[in-house]
Amino acid sequence: MKTATFPSLRVEPELREAAESVLQEGETLSGFIEASVRETIDRRRTRAEFIARGLMSREEAKRTGVYVAADKVHAELGQMLAKAKAKVHKKARG
Repeated sequence: MKTATFPSLRVEPELREAAESVLQEGETLSGFIEASVRETIDRRRTRAEFIARGLMSREEAKRTGVYVAADKVHAELGQMLAKAKAKVHKKARG
């Protein structure tokens, strides 16, 4: 596959120094920038999908008249979070 390049980017020296100051061992500034761009793309896509699901859910609730109380949703999310934390804690212990 043929590769492409990003346009050159001029930044303040302080921004470049800040980026260089957080590089991990063996990491290049180019690698850091590429990883940052990939992470931002992923985060924006995830956010757009989340918003789309929320809007679809809202429309479905309007259409059907079936709504779920916020306290019920919060309770369910709390249970999911507790299970996830327990799983991480269990994995860390052994």
